[in-house]
Amino acid sequence: MRLLEVLAMHQVPTWLMISSHGWRLLTEECGIKDDRELKKATGGDWASVRVFDDKDRGAQPASGSTRSAGMAICPCSMGTIAAIAHGTSRSLIERAADVVLKERRRLVLVPRESPLSLVHLRNLTLAAEAGAIVLPAAPGFYHRPTQVRDLVDFVVQRVLDHLGVEIALVKRWQED
Repeated sequence: MRLLEVLAMHQVPTWLMISSHGWRLLTEECGIKDDRELKKATGGDWASVRVFDDKDRGAQPASGSTRSAGMAICPCSMGTIAAIAHGTSRSLIERAADVVLKERRRLVLVPRESPLSLVHLRNLTLAAEAGAIVLPAAPGFYHRPTQVRDLVDFVVQRVLDHLGVEIALVKRWQED
């Protein structure tokens, strides 16, 4: 949610795709049940956000001829990582990730699973070998966070950095 909030707040063109499992997480963890509630929770201004149905494997993000700067899947389940690693594209999210890799664009995968099994590690390795950036939702502590939002912002900052989006959320290492 915070990544979407920051992108929308800074008017960064964003294509939003949420899987059925993503909606379940939003409902269970945040009490958000639909686009309207998500829009409100992320600041209300979605002028730069375009929503796609994850079931529509023929939507614009599924085409290599459609240009994009890259893609972040945040959070990214181990099932989605497996599908990406093996090129099985069962949904728009997975197909869009496949397109991002084949077009040599940035794909940032943000898993939050813990611990990782050998199967997870092998799939993460395959995805990285294919060109994905594996960026676990593991915050640093050198910036001395005082609230959960500081930890979340640390991870969001790393995602933004790897996508090449110039937005500063947190203090950098040894930055005054």
